[in-house]
Amino acid sequence: MKFIEGTRVLTAGELQVNNITRYRVTRYYRDQITNSGYYDQLKYIVEPSVKEFESAGSLDTSGEHDNTVVVGLQHKYAQTGLLLVTDHCASYCRYCFRKRMVGKKSDEVAPDLARVAQYIGGHPEMTNVLLSGGDPFVLSTSNLNEVLNHLLPITHLNSIRFGTKMFAFEPSRFEDSALPALFQRIHEAGKTAVIVTHFDHVGEISVDAERNIRSLRAQDVQFLNQSVLLAKVNDDPEILAATFAKCHQIGVRPYYLFQSRPVKGASHFQVSLRRGLEITRGINQRLSGIQKTFKYIMSHYTGKIEILDLGDDGRLYMRYHQNKIPNKIGKIFSRPHVEAARWLDDLPEE
Repeated sequence: MKFIEGTRVLTAGELQVNNITRYRVTRYYRDQITNSGYYDQLKYIVEPSVKEFESAGSLDTSGEHDNTVVVGLQHKYAQTGLLLVTDHCASYCRYCFRKRMVGKKSDEVAPDLARVAQYIGGHPEMTNVLLSGGDPFVLSTSNLNEVLNHLLPITHLNSIRFGTKMFAFEPSRFEDSALPALFQRIHEAGKTAVIVTHFDHVGEISVDAERNIRSLRAQDVQFLNQSVLLAKVNDDPEILAATFAKCHQIGVRPYYLFQSRPVKGASHFQVSLRRGLEITRGINQRLSGIQKTFKYIMSHYTGKIEILDLGDDGRLYMRYHQNKIPNKIGKIFSRPHVEAARWLDDLPEE
C-alpha cells in the first residue's frame, strides 16, 4: 500500500486490526487538489499515512451505537434524526469518524425504511432528518427518492438535510437532470431542503462546485458548511478564514468548525484545544460580522459542545450547543485546562 511516507507491504489482517481505511479518491478531486496550489496540505485528507498505525482512540467517539433507536436511525437530540443511508463515499477521508463502517459492508445502514418512518412518525418532537452515511449522494437519485417516499408524508418533519462532501469530490453529481424534481418534491411537501457541504479548505472549492451550488440555490435549496480542524491541512487561521469567506460569497453559511475526534487511526489529525482557540480567534479577526456564523464544536458523547475560550483562571470555558438533556442546552461550564488536551476527556472534572 502506498503511504505518504512511502510504500509498505501489509497483510489484509494488519490493515483490519489497525482500522486502516482503503485508499479511494475520485479523479476529479485528485486533479483539483493537485492544481489548487495547496496539494501539500490537501493530500493528507485522502492519502494514507503511516501515522494511522500509531493513532490511538475509539471507533465510536460520539456514542452513535448507544443512540441508535432503529437500525440505521440515530435519535440523540430531540429535534433531529440521523439516518444512515449508505456506507460508501466517492472518496475516503483519512480522518473519518465513521471509519468503523465507511467503505465496508456495514450492518449499520438502514435496511427497513418503513420501520424508520414508523419510529419518526411516533416522535413528533423530531422536526428534521439528516441523511448521512457515507455520503447520500453516492446513491442514485431514484434511490434518494425512495428514501423521501418514506419521509415526506410525516407531517411534523419540516426539513430534510443531506450531509455531503460530493461538491468537493465529484460536483458533476449535482448536474443530474433528475435532481431538481427531487428537491421540488421536498418543497411541495411543505419542507425545506438543506444541503450541508463539507469543505475543509478553500482549495477544495472548485469552479464546478460553485456553479452547481449557485444553481441549486436558485431552486430554493439552503446551504450550510461544516469543516473539521485538521493538523497539517487547515490548522491556519488564514486558510480557514479564506474558506469561510468563500463559502459566504457563494451562499453557503459556515456552520460548524469541528474539533477533530479521537478516532482510532485518525487521532493524529487533532490539534490541541488551546491551538484550536487561537485559530478560531484568528479566523474571527479576519472575517466581517456577517461572515462569522460558525461555531467551534466538539461533538462529544455527551453532546455538541461549543468551545468558547480559555480564561485567565486557567479554565477552559464551554457551552452545550446540543444535549440529550434539554436543560443542559446553552449551559456554560468549565474545566481546568491541561496543556496537551485535545478532547473533553483530557480535561480533569476538577
